[in-house]
Amino acid sequence: MKKAKSTSIEVRGTAISIVSQEDADYICLTDIARYKNPDHTDDLIRNWIRNRNTVEFLGMWEQLNNPDFNPVEFDGIRMQAGLNSFTLTPKQWIEKTGAVGIISKTGRYGGTYAHKDIAFEFASWISVEFKLYLIKEFQRLKEEENRRLSLAWNLNRTLSKLNYRIHTDAIKEHLIPPEITPAQASITYANEADVLNVALFGKTAKQWRDANPKLEGNMRDHATVEQLLVLANIESMNAEFIHMELEQVERLKRLNQIAIRQMQTLTTRVDVARLPTGKEEKP
Repeated sequence: MKKAKSTSIEVRGTAISIVSQEDADYICLTDIARYKNPDHTDDLIRNWIRNRNTVEFLGMWEQLNNPDFNPVEFDGIRMQAGLNSFTLTPKQWIEKTGAVGIISKTGRYGGTYAHKDIAFEFASWISVEFKLYLIKEFQRLKEEENRRLSLAWNLNRTLSKLNYRIHTDAIKEHLIPPEITPAQASITYANEADVLNVALFGKTAKQWRDANPKLEGNMRDHATVEQLLVLANIESMNAEFIHMELEQVERLKRLNQIAIRQMQTLTTRVDVARLPTGKEEKP
């Protein structure tokens, strides 16, 4: 499971916390309510969630996005919604129905959070004007994150290409016999490229193309930022191993172990995609 990433935006003078986890963004309802009434945020959320229209909306969202949603409990809640005696809290909604669209967090970023779809609905209930500003700032945040990710991807792709020259020079010096044709040499280059492919991706270039006939480019064009960074590293290392005259089988084993360690390190960090670099256009 990926580590949750927390950030914040400012909307109409109010700081709104956002937590990203499992490829979804959850916006703090407590912060949104604070814009309306900073002294009674919990009351505002409870009044909103007990509303019959809100219950219908939440139930429909869960049915579309949550296979473990409890429809029986939801029907019971829906039948009571609208009655003067009906009460409902976010915690009760989560516990009774198995809902995932709303979560409660404790600690530094504590409060009631909701998936962006639900948070925008709550913001509309608080203030239509505030909702529009919230959507605008949220979109700006996502565009900035995508820009940074694109820049980082381009840097690592460039590093990989530069290291490729070091790699091919080592192959040419140590593995290409003299007096052979360019076609024969290309076979050796391709073979060594697949050493890196197998070490990092677990498959050769041909195996990837056979498995992805509809995708354009090669597997490196579809690699993640982390994979491209590791590729640049093991490319340099393989060049050194070739200079050391290690056998290909031994080099593959070492490179695979290095790739595993580095990927484990990189995928547990949340700042990898924040490298100040980028991909203005895909090579």
